[in-house]
Amino acid sequence: MDHGKKYTEVAKQVDSKKTYKLDEAIAILKKTSYVKFDPTIELHFRLGIDPRHADQQVRSTAVLPHGTGKQVRILVFTQGEGEILARQAGADFVGSDDLVKQIEGGWTEFDVAVATPEQMGKVGKLGKILGRRGLMPNPKSGTICQPSDLPRVIQETRRGKVEFRNEPKAGLVHVGVGKLSFSEQQIRENVMNLIEGIVRNKPTGAKGVYIRSITITSTMGPGIHLEVNPILTEVGSTN
Repeated sequence: MDHGKKYTEVAKQVDSKKTYKLDEAIAILKKTSYVKFDPTIELHFRLGIDPRHADQQVRSTAVLPHGTGKQVRILVFTQGEGEILARQAGADFVGSDDLVKQIEGGWTEFDVAVATPEQMGKVGKLGKILGRRGLMPNPKSGTICQPSDLPRVIQETRRGKVEFRNEPKAGLVHVGVGKLSFSEQQIRENVMNLIEGIVRNKPTGAKGVYIRSITITSTMGPGIHLEVNPILTEVGSTN
């Protein structure tokens, strides 16, 4: 891939053949960003799984203690008691047939969709629209829940709950963990919470080395390979 002059210049500060301790990598991220906006920090995992097997799928959520740095627009499919609770909890859009009709018409101005179980017969019709955008409610991501759980789910999403899942044909996971404007400690805590979530959700069928590599990067910046074992030691896990 061809890169511009600014990228090429900052990339000289990163040794692509070396792995870095997490704190060192975060400090380098701060120094190597050259964009004029507040870039997103991402973690990229290469996992020792075979996604062709059902018992080697990785999909769950983690709550980032300092949030994602983005405003999250939450839509809730529900009625009755659930509608009252969702509105009280601060959901941006709440409804049922009316929301389904809007989305069928092409409207998707929201970031997370939550549904109560009785709504899934209606929401299922939106599979082609929501599925393509990663917005389909799913029990594994905690976005299908009972009405009484709506306040908790909405609050967690507001605080920075992120979903992670492996690519359908590869053991790769990509997740945003905040903004470069966060302090180094905030970035570190968000990163560690996500890694703990990945470790905690190791699939039963995974054999051998689970986390093969972790790369941290910011939007349009160079990737920095992390030392995996010290991180796993810190979260109380082995590889």
